[in-house]
Amino acid sequence: MSEPSEQDEEVEAAAPDGAHLPPADDFDDDPDLEEAGEALEADLAEIAAQRDDYLALAQRLQAEFENYKKGVGKRIAQDTEAATGRLVESLLPVLDACDGALTHGHEDVKPIYEAIMDALEKEGLVLLYPAGEPFDPNHHEAVQHEPGDGDDADVSHPVVSEVYRSGYTWKGRVLRPAMVKVKG
Repeated sequence: MSEPSEQDEEVEAAAPDGAHLPPADDFDDDPDLEEAGEALEADLAEIAAQRDDYLALAQRLQAEFENYKKGVGKRIAQDTEAATGRLVESLLPVLDACDGALTHGHEDVKPIYEAIMDALEKEGLVLLYPAGEPFDPNHHEAVQHEPGDGDDADVSHPVVSEVYRSGYTWKGRVLRPAMVKVKG
């Protein structure tokens, strides 16, 4: 037997408890070792395929979760907006009462009315008081109609001549149409 090479010495040094490993030349023609190597490669390929499947599953679940979070966020925003719209709608009689008091000369109500309107307008409330504007059935409720004046009468473009009750929109949605008298 030849003298041990440096590689053999490293293998012996790495063996636990001073166990002696055969030299690397002894493994070259071992059929059992080749079968074990092929089995190991097959196991590695199977493990790599499982890893890829789990990675794809994790990525798919992460994308589904992100979509779910976005959907929940949208629903929460919609529900919040609807709830605030209902709250504002419940305050409309208060605004009507203030408006009526102002119409009858009770100026002491004006600061309260303005404070409420300022706060609600900052959040998205828009007052519809369409006197002199073209009639829009999406924003106005015609409760009375009067014919136009001679040559100015244009039936295709009626105009709001009087406002009986203000209307309101909340973030672009009509809460209550303005109750109006239409001319033309």
